[in-house]
Amino acid sequence: MEEVDAVVIGAGVIGLAVGRALALAGREVMVLESENGIGTGTSSRNSEVIHAGIYYPAGSLKARLCVQGKALLYAYCAERGVGHQRLGKLIVATSPSQVKALDGIIAKAGANGVQDLQKLTSAQARALEPALVCEAALLSPSTGVVDSHGLMLSLQGDLENAGGLLALVSPVQHIGLKQGTATHPIRVTTQDGTELACKVLVNAAGLSAVALAGRMDGLDKSGLPQAHCAKGNYFTLAVKAPFSRLIYPVPEKAGLGVHLTLDLGGQAKFGPDVQWVSDPADLQVDPRRGDAFYAEVRRYWPGLPDGALQPGYAGMRPKISGPDEAAADFMIQGPADHGVPGLVNLLGIESPGLTSSLAIAAHVNHLLQENV
Repeated sequence: MEEVDAVVIGAGVIGLAVGRALALAGREVMVLESENGIGTGTSSRNSEVIHAGIYYPAGSLKARLCVQGKALLYAYCAERGVGHQRLGKLIVATSPSQVKALDGIIAKAGANGVQDLQKLTSAQARALEPALVCEAALLSPSTGVVDSHGLMLSLQGDLENAGGLLALVSPVQHIGLKQGTATHPIRVTTQDGTELACKVLVNAAGLSAVALAGRMDGLDKSGLPQAHCAKGNYFTLAVKAPFSRLIYPVPEKAGLGVHLTLDLGGQAKFGPDVQWVSDPADLQVDPRRGDAFYAEVRRYWPGLPDGALQPGYAGMRPKISGPDEAAADFMIQGPADHGVPGLVNLLGIESPGLTSSLAIAAHVNHLLQENV
């Protein structure tokens, strides 16, 4: 049985960020990934948006780690030359009743430490984006987009430069929390029979994180949430978008509505919607869902041409709250929560996980410095 200080399960953006942080803190780190490449799951199937931290409940981990992570991510991308743009975002009210909601959004953002929102009249919003139709809007200048794969490659480089290792095609078969060695009490066995004994284990398995925690020998399972899958479908735009900023409707239901985002090349996409599914591998986009997209988008862009939306791709949110429940906060279970020294379970790390990745990594490192 080989001994290593720390094992991180999952090489998405969160696992790579955590592995990097632990390696930079001087730990010997191995990141295990079940697939044959980094970030093939949720990390590569999202909007690539750097969120400002506007919508989350005050005091929540999502609010705190998003705001912290946004600042860390912009600084990191600038330092490392990772592609990103601070495009800005307009949150648009398309009815008089939604105009009243804008003040509530400003208040919620302020409680989270986001003080840069600007309220715009319809005329002011149209001066920025002439194709837009709205009653009023909020401008979020600190919202942006990032090359998520470029970010993950940079995090992997930092991990490896600090002495960490990445093992691809290494699905975890078994975890025994008290079955390692005297100094490295956690045992991780991979599908090919490799056995690792470690002091620290971080479960960053994304969509599989709850199930993985549920299979750990020696963990009290009563504190684990139920996992749900919320699929998000995206449609791409066949014509050039007449917008230079991200456009979000005022949130009304689960998710943030069908919004328009731009990639670093200026290509527009719409989504994600919310489709509750039972199979996390259900990633096909049903073209019929485009009908609802047209109706939603034309509330703020009436000029969207017929036939301009094409099925794009879908992602899966690792939800720990169900269809009729309020959105759950990130669940970061450390030793103080479950009583197992050296173990951190990262559960329900959905949006704004990408934005929060560096802050989540720092938080995990802090939890483990206190414990092991």
